[in-house]
Amino acid sequence: MTWRTPAAAAALVAGLVAAGAADAQYAGPASTRAAYSDSAYGTPRGPTYSAQEVLDKGHAFFGSMSRGLGGIVERATAQWGEPNGYILGEEASGAFVGGLRYGEGTLFTRDGGEGKVYWQGPSLGFDFGGDGARTMILVYNLPSKTAIFNRFVGIDGSAYLVGGLGMTALKDYETVLVPIRTGVGARLGVNMGYLKFTPRSTWNPF
Repeated sequence: MTWRTPAAAAALVAGLVAAGAADAQYAGPASTRAAYSDSAYGTPRGPTYSAQEVLDKGHAFFGSMSRGLGGIVERATAQWGEPNGYILGEEASGAFVGGLRYGEGTLFTRDGGEGKVYWQGPSLGFDFGGDGARTMILVYNLPSKTAIFNRFVGIDGSAYLVGGLGMTALKDYETVLVPIRTGVGARLGVNMGYLKFTPRSTWNPF
């Protein structure tokens, strides 16, 4: 799926602006998020996964494509600490400057169990072609399993490539998501877009 006209690109930008201004689908009280961590990127008050556990899961998930995973996990740990959840899944995307991304996977948390999640979203930037990729998403400061169902906007300047893997970061309030993608799936255009997570599959990226 591609955006090939100025009107489509304008609609994409308008959607990004609206998403940034709109309140998210998370229905929990603001005080829940405020009490969950000591700072904007503080250590969550709850069970987390160590860097070694993340590496073990990632190596098993990516298999022969996991070259460079250690460097990415090290960078993510240095910046955001230990995640209290992670998602393993697959996604497909297509783009010409602006594009769309769709994925599905399973969210794993220590204290909330696991559950199916879907994500969709537009991207804008130096983003070309189409691809499919295995994706591991590290989840930081998630107050509850259902809080994942929200929009997460790309953090400017968070793109990082090493080996055959690419990393970007997205944020909503205090929760940070760090998608790690394989091969050509490491395109970094989503760094200037957002992802919307839902409990059911949908074609609507906005």
